[in-house]
Amino acid sequence: MPDYDIRDLGLAEEGKKRIEWADRQMPVLQLVRERFEKEKPLKGQRMAACLHVTTETANLMRTLKAGGAEVVLCASNPLSTQDETAASLVKDFDIPTFAINDIDTEGYHRHVRSAADIKPTLTMDDGADLVTHMLKERAEDADKVVAGTEETTTGVIRLRAMEKDNVLKYPIIAVNDAKTKHFFDNRYGTGQSTLDGILRATNVLLSGQKFVVCGYGWCGRGLAMRARGLGARVIVVEIDPVKGIEAVMDGFDVMPIAEAAKVGDIFVTVTGNKHVVRGEHFPEMKDGAILCNSGHFDVEIAMSQLREMATGHRDVRPFVREYKLPSGKCINVLGEGRLVNLAAAEGHPASVMDMSFANQALSSEWAIKNADSLEKKVYAVPADVDDHIAALKLKAMGIEIDTLTEEQVQYLSSWEEGT
Repeated sequence: MPDYDIRDLGLAEEGKKRIEWADRQMPVLQLVRERFEKEKPLKGQRMAACLHVTTETANLMRTLKAGGAEVVLCASNPLSTQDETAASLVKDFDIPTFAINDIDTEGYHRHVRSAADIKPTLTMDDGADLVTHMLKERAEDADKVVAGTEETTTGVIRLRAMEKDNVLKYPIIAVNDAKTKHFFDNRYGTGQSTLDGILRATNVLLSGQKFVVCGYGWCGRGLAMRARGLGARVIVVEIDPVKGIEAVMDGFDVMPIAEAAKVGDIFVTVTGNKHVVRGEHFPEMKDGAILCNSGHFDVEIAMSQLREMATGHRDVRPFVREYKLPSGKCINVLGEGRLVNLAAAEGHPASVMDMSFANQALSSEWAIKNADSLEKKVYAVPADVDDHIAALKLKAMGIEIDTLTEEQVQYLSSWEEGT
């Protein structure tokens, strides 16, 4: 296996500075790393990770290595790769990394194969591309994997489908579903970082704009909340009646995408599904409409349909491509339809990823300890791990909370004492 494939090792100095800056805002992961350094709970494990190659991820890789694991990293999205971070991981932390910003599809899959060459005993995914590769191309190696973890909603959906079809060859911990992950990473992280990407790419004023959020899961909730905070007039598109009524009760307009397409100024997809905005919707949009995605893959916007429909396109700003329709209208797509918060910005703030990546590290440790009792299915993060991370975060923030008295514990566990 080659040692690495990155853009330029000379970028390492800048990358190290940024990794250290992020680390200062990740106190929970620091505490985990300190314990891992002493106890080496991952000793003897070979870990292949397919994640966004950012400064926050770099600190997770450092933590896994401190725990005794042999670690290799590849990118889960070419547009999110920070080349300076990849360089520093190789030069300063001796972690084999396969990631180049904006690499083509063939290169992306080559990098996934390179990470899998380690013959991992543990996998770590953001979107399930690595586990999919293991199942399809390396069945024998997949049989030897102890467990894996999954970071994001889209990946968990794919993995549950694998479990349903009885093709999953090893247990997976759904880190995405941990309370300290989806409540904070998805709601506060995606909410802020998506708007950051939109504003960096366009410099538009959000106040007064009709801002269409497709999907009202935790990402959509956070995005709608933050857009309203900046004065946008938020419209929610949903297919789930419970989430639809929740959006209404939260004070947002709710309508089908066919109707929203006619009135929206800015559209963001955060559903985890494909072709949410598609061929019949583009002609209905306003001239100059802005369209972007913050779901995991670049499938939520039907880009192939838009390209076929358009009479031409041009790049009008970094990360902004203008498509001209036969009617003369123009539609602006940000970040090629990939995750706008990573394509045009820097992803989630480090303080949010602190909890998400602590979940990754501690879930890996838990999976190893409990490997003999785990089946080939998708597991939730254990509640005690989730609560421990929340407690560490509060401690790092200097915040104290109450504990139950003995009398209260007895009252909650008894049926005899009531009204």
